[in-house]
Amino acid sequence: MSEIVNRVAESKLITFDLEDLYQPGERVTLDIAQWLYEGLILREKEFRAQLDELDGTTYQDKYVALTCSSDAIVPGWAFMLVASKLVPFAKKVVQGDLETLETALYQEALSGYDFSDFEDKPIIIKGCSNKPVPQNAYLIAIAEIQKVAKSVMYGEACSAVPLFKKKKPSYK
Repeated sequence: MSEIVNRVAESKLITFDLEDLYQPGERVTLDIAQWLYEGLILREKEFRAQLDELDGTTYQDKYVALTCSSDAIVPGWAFMLVASKLVPFAKKVVQGDLETLETALYQEALSGYDFSDFEDKPIIIKGCSNKPVPQNAYLIAIAEIQKVAKSVMYGEACSAVPLFKKKKPSYK
């Protein structure tokens, strides 16, 4: 009988796990509808007065997603004003939901990632994770990885889906 060989373990395949780039910290949503008149109308003077009472320390070292749950038309400066109150305390502030926040965190982490170790190598982007990895993070990752990798797959080594393969130069 021949010995069973684990070809996956012996391959040159590199696994890239987006979960490794997860930024630890509490994520919270702050709904500005609470400061709108009847939840629908932004009255600047009242809005500013209510914001002056906001305790920024409540958001110390947290990741904050600013949103508005009502159908109000809110001017852009309103979100900027709220953000200006939170920036001295929060780790990051974005306008949108928690998925938008998570995407921004991954985009930041991926933009600073050194992909040079992936040069001309087969890469598999791990598909399963225990932490929230937004779909957009996978799109950002493949855009960066395929610039340098020989090939890119998605999933697990035993059942990967091929996504990209660098074309061999043609000589004429």
